[in-house]
Amino acid sequence: MISARKDIFLPDPATVVEVRKMTASEKFFSFKLDGKSDMRFEPGQFFEISVPGIGEAPISVTSSPEEVAPGEFHMVIRKVGNVTGALHAMDAGSKVGVRGPFGTSFPVDTEMKGKDLLFVCGGIGLVPVRSAIKHVLAHREDYGRITILSGTRSPAERLFMEDLAEWTERDDVEFIETVDVADDHWSGNVGVITTLFSMITLDVGNTSVIICGPPIMYKFVLLELDKMNFADEQIFMSLERHMKCGVGKCGHCQINGIYACQDGPVVKYADIRDLKEAI
Repeated sequence: MISARKDIFLPDPATVVEVRKMTASEKFFSFKLDGKSDMRFEPGQFFEISVPGIGEAPISVTSSPEEVAPGEFHMVIRKVGNVTGALHAMDAGSKVGVRGPFGTSFPVDTEMKGKDLLFVCGGIGLVPVRSAIKHVLAHREDYGRITILSGTRSPAERLFMEDLAEWTERDDVEFIETVDVADDHWSGNVGVITTLFSMITLDVGNTSVIICGPPIMYKFVLLELDKMNFADEQIFMSLERHMKCGVGKCGHCQINGIYACQDGPVVKYADIRDLKEAI
């Protein structure tokens, strides 16, 4: 007897394993699918997380595949609506629904292997990119120079402080960060993230770039990369639009001929440079 194909719109039950406050707006969550699961994800992908009676929301994974067991994943969730508000009210042991993983991933194991890497993260854009960074660092011998640029609006909004400290101390990573507005305790760089480009030296011909951040950031980061003579084919970015179904059926995230949930969220800039609606 042939078993019926699983309904792609039917969520699997999962348990909240850990909840930890990170900033005034963001919390860290660890999830585990109930029962035995061989589910794996790739850096840059997302899941649909549902709360019974309220709805579901697409949320990116922040853990790397190496740091969790099959069926487990980590997220950082910003409180912005009904679903995320309900998630913020949960504690360890709470139940949610999970669909996925969905979407494309950062090609760190294919197109980027053997190359130098530049990560450019703005605000909560660090969340999905962290998955790729930690994956690359777990296989450090497969890559050349690694440069990470990170920017937040203020010191109070910085995420993953332990990781930032580790990347700062590593001698095989160049990590530079900035804040838009400093407080009395901040002694680092102040200014938008593009001010950091003058502090780095890159082998442009051998470097792949990963960008994730607020839409306005893309415009100015792409201008800086163009000044440095990066080819559009070397640049990868995450297009996290208002995705709904996650499987390209509802059309909610359609940008002309592409669907952010299926053709993205990770895209090569060369493939979307002519889609003015995309960035």
